Amino acid sequence: MFSLLTGRETITGQVTEHIEGIAPVRDPRVDKISEIEKPEKITYAETEIKLCPDIDPGSGSNLWIEPAKLSDLLCILIRDFSSEEVYHPSGSVNSERDRNNIETELLIADLSLIEKRLEKIAKDRKKLKPTHTQLLEENTIRKFQTKLEDNLFLNSLELDEEEYASVNSLNFLTLKPVLWCLNVDEDKVAEVNDDNIFRVSALIEKEIAAISEPTERSAFLNDLGLSESGVNRLNSIAYDLLGLMSFYTMGEDETRAWTIRKNTLAPVAGGKIHTDIERGFIRVEVIKFDDLLNAGSEKAVKASGKALLKGKDYIIEDGDICNFRFNV
Repeated sequence: MFSLLTGRETITGQVTEHIEGIAPVRDPRVDKISEIEKPEKITYAETEIKLCPDIDPGSGSNLWIEPAKLSDLLCILIRDFSSEEVYHPSGSVNSERDRNNIETELLIADLSLIEKRLEKIAKDRKKLKPTHTQLLEENTIRKFQTKLEDNLFLNSLELDEEEYASVNSLNFLTLKPVLWCLNVDEDKVAEVNDDNIFRVSALIEKEIAAISEPTERSAFLNDLGLSESGVNRLNSIAYDLLGLMSFYTMGEDETRAWTIRKNTLAPVAGGKIHTDIERGFIRVEVIKFDDLLNAGSEKAVKASGKALLKGKDYIIEDGDICNFRFNV
């Protein structure tokens, strides 16, 4: 899956250090805009993927913890396919058992972090009177401890901004969004995803990636009961879990996707392109993706009066095609 997402060579053998790669987000809206505009260049949004060493429950190996802490989202891939040729360390395939074991490892890692942090807080308190920030951190951590001891992930807690800021640098694993991903057999790939579980077949995804002709690829997906590849769907779900979305710029030279957080104001979104745009923002011309698709060209959208001029208080919406006006 890492190789399919990043295009890097297939990783074989035991992974003892994390491996990094860049995954392009194959956004179909970028392709549709490009079909209309026919730019010289197409640029997709990108995500940074870290392949961590395997979580091996009960082995005492913690090589996966540090790279996982530095990630914004945990995508945990669990085997759920049947094959006598591929060895399973537990001797049998049981994804529910494996998920429960991995959940336990994540809970233990966070409880261990809490124990070490509370020890340090106790030592510091002997030297100096605690500040408001330090007291807030301790109270939040103790709240975390109760949650974890009940075998519950921290991402189910509602924290105010001050509480979150007090512990954010500690990188608790179960405070992060978690995407559980099952690597399944071909006949299960079209099953409805539930309980925050995403089903994908790495074997099928490899076949999909090998088909370069769009019509042939679409027919292959239809035969499987899918509308798009699992890799694309995985990227979309990850974006949503992280509270991210895309807006676009288009022209003769380039069609490009830009990643921003949801509820981002127009000047801040423009700053993703260049800091001068945010600093000297005047207005943004917005074309809705569906309007472009229906009209067939930028010129036709403008002729129909559907190109919108928005100011500094406009919140960029998912799929907006933007042309920023600025002066510095």
